[in-house]
Amino acid sequence: MLLAYPFRVLVPRRAAPEAATSMAVALLLLAGAAGLVPTSVVIALAAGAGATLAGLRLSRLATRRGADPTARAAGVLLDVAVVAAGLTAVVLPLAGMGHALAVLIGSLVVAALSTTGLRRLPGRSRPAASVRLRWLVESTGPAVGLALAGWLLLPEGGPPVPVRLVCALALGGLGMAALNAFAGPRRRSGAAVCRGGVLLTVGGLVLLATLPSAPAGRVALLAVPPLVFGMLLVAVGAADAVGDVEPAEPVAAAWPRSVLPAAVLLLASGLHLGAGRAPDPTSVLLALAAVPPLVLRELLRANDASASGRRAAHRRPAGRSLRHRRAAPGRWPGTPESPPERQPGAPEGGATTTGAGSTWSPDHDSAWSGLNRRPAAASGGDRAALLDALAAIGDVPAPAGALLLVDLHGTEGVGPTAREDVLAEAVHRARAVVAPDDLVTGCTGTGFAVVTAAGPVLAYALGTRLLSALSPPYRLAGAMLRVQTSIGLAEVSGAGPADVLRQAELARRRAVQLGRDRVEWYDAFLEEQLVRRLDLERELPGAVARGELDLVYQPVVDLADGQPVGAEALLRWRSPVLGTVLPAELLPVAEDLDLVGELEWWVLDRACRQLSDWSVGVRELWMAVNVTTRELTTPDFVQRLAAVLAAYGVPPERLVVEVSEPRVAGDLPTVVARLAGLRSLGVRTALDDFRAENASLAQLRRLPIDLLKVGPELVGARPDGQPPLIDVVVNVGERLGVEIVAEELESSTQVEGARRGGCRYGQGFALARPATAERVEAYFEEFPSASR
Repeated sequence: MLLAYPFRVLVPRRAAPEAATSMAVALLLLAGAAGLVPTSVVIALAAGAGATLAGLRLSRLATRRGADPTARAAGVLLDVAVVAAGLTAVVLPLAGMGHALAVLIGSLVVAALSTTGLRRLPGRSRPAASVRLRWLVESTGPAVGLALAGWLLLPEGGPPVPVRLVCALALGGLGMAALNAFAGPRRRSGAAVCRGGVLLTVGGLVLLATLPSAPAGRVALLAVPPLVFGMLLVAVGAADAVGDVEPAEPVAAAWPRSVLPAAVLLLASGLHLGAGRAPDPTSVLLALAAVPPLVLRELLRANDASASGRRAAHRRPAGRSLRHRRAAPGRWPGTPESPPERQPGAPEGGATTTGAGSTWSPDHDSAWSGLNRRPAAASGGDRAALLDALAAIGDVPAPAGALLLVDLHGTEGVGPTAREDVLAEAVHRARAVVAPDDLVTGCTGTGFAVVTAAGPVLAYALGTRLLSALSPPYRLAGAMLRVQTSIGLAEVSGAGPADVLRQAELARRRAVQLGRDRVEWYDAFLEEQLVRRLDLERELPGAVARGELDLVYQPVVDLADGQPVGAEALLRWRSPVLGTVLPAELLPVAEDLDLVGELEWWVLDRACRQLSDWSVGVRELWMAVNVTTRELTTPDFVQRLAAVLAAYGVPPERLVVEVSEPRVAGDLPTVVARLAGLRSLGVRTALDDFRAENASLAQLRRLPIDLLKVGPELVGARPDGQPPLIDVVVNVGERLGVEIVAEELESSTQVEGARRGGCRYGQGFALARPATAERVEAYFEEFPSASR
């Protein structure tokens, strides 16, 4: 017991079998290296243990209830692949070295089964063809270097030279692919871990077929670590791919893919020369084969570095200022050197119609220059004028300047003529703010663009002045119309005109998303956020119909005795394109697309179905589900929820409906009525995200709730040295008959603080992490008396 206690403290319960197996394999390897256990026995026992544990894990994944059929198929294929790998590894030590070819054939079978299984695994994303080609070029050189290292390390007395060469090339390719999986942009995703485990497993089999296992040379033991740990990683990665996985970071770790192959090659070369072996023709050819991919990689990098320079060179001659641009058909005319002649059919008042159909007047205050009263027809000419003006700024030796895209909101309810009048007035106001050299040109039907030669700081100041000038109401036929303004700003700084226009448009969209009436400055991180947001908006519609949604469950624990009392259902979107998307990123997009109701009713239905499945053996555990106030306040919410409970035969008291406290104030009477309706039905209610403020405490008396959920900030000591506010909340809860749940507890200190503060229940990573239904059910089974 004393020896087992540190193991239980340091190793999570769910990873205990893998940790125990790893320790046993390490001890076997030490015994085999010391000559205490025959090499063949070490290989058989280690491979058998790894394949058995990984096979059991994958079998549970393949037979999990309620799992997506594609995920179950992936589990079956990977399970068969792991078992085949274990059997293949046992064949060699039992049958002798004469069956090396059979082991290689087994490796191909394992690779084929694993590849098919990986293609069906959730969370798998396929990059674009250009990205795959670039990764291939980047990886070929290091892969050849690893193959050379394998050739130098493989003993000469083993298989024939062609077999050794094939094995060395295979090891190089597998090793580099494994590095890409473990160090790539999605290295923390379950699919990447599973893919890396497959590559290690196959690499271990290749080593096992190549290295001699004679008692005199125990070098075959080198194949055991990649083989065993590869099989375990396959099971772990597959489970995480369909479990609770945080989104993977978009940036790859570059140093492992650059440093590790070079280090391995250096070590192999040192061992080769230290053993007195001279370079052979094959090693020289492999060394020469690594040169062309490295040269090609450097050429591609040089081409990328000069791309922006080539775009900048493809411009007009430098030295021309915006002030002296001459009018041209389809382009912003600027201020001409002399007034243009009136063409036949031109409007009265000296206005000239350009080839693009936009109107220009020499009097900038009497008409809105460069803006067409028919924006759709003039969009092409306006865009050309805008790009022309940006190119002029970029032509100077030290390019500086900025583009501001201005968009007006609030004119949707007026007619097209009134909308044009508002836009004309907005341009008139803008001309009173911009400098004489700044250009104002059409951009969209609800906005315009300003091109300035000022630096970025002055351009931002210009944007704030434009906001102030455009904010007063506009007079329309005796009525006053208020509009909102969103401005996106992008620096020129030598970038191509099309790039500057795209950057300013992204910044403008960001200004709209953040609430309008603001100026947003473009940066690279902003573009990543916006592209991610656009991808989410494109992929989310139809996610329910495609079966991409999933639930994980986080247990709620009684802090007095550590017994679980319930679980909270948490939504996950397993997008095959975007990976796993968490609610914090998912719900704002769903609200903008008006999809929250569809998602929440799917969650309620799936949670009640799972609660029905848990009725055997854990009858009194509750299930908590989050609901927005928007959906809660719909007239038929209580009736629809009662129908779902009846459909699955779930007792109402086992369901807890949670609503966020910061949002209930918007429609408090209706929220109170709906919560009272739920309690009359027998459903328990909870108030989430509670803040210990005066308004919140006063509001708490009106809400008919059973549970109050508070964050860790109320549990710990306050910055002013005063006692934690949890004491106040607990006292209020006791008077109202409300139980307190401390959530987001991530350390033992927070757990102890919540227990001392009087919280009855706790929830957080320090107690139990969110997991799939099967894992949570197994967790519940460890507490046979769990019931509340």
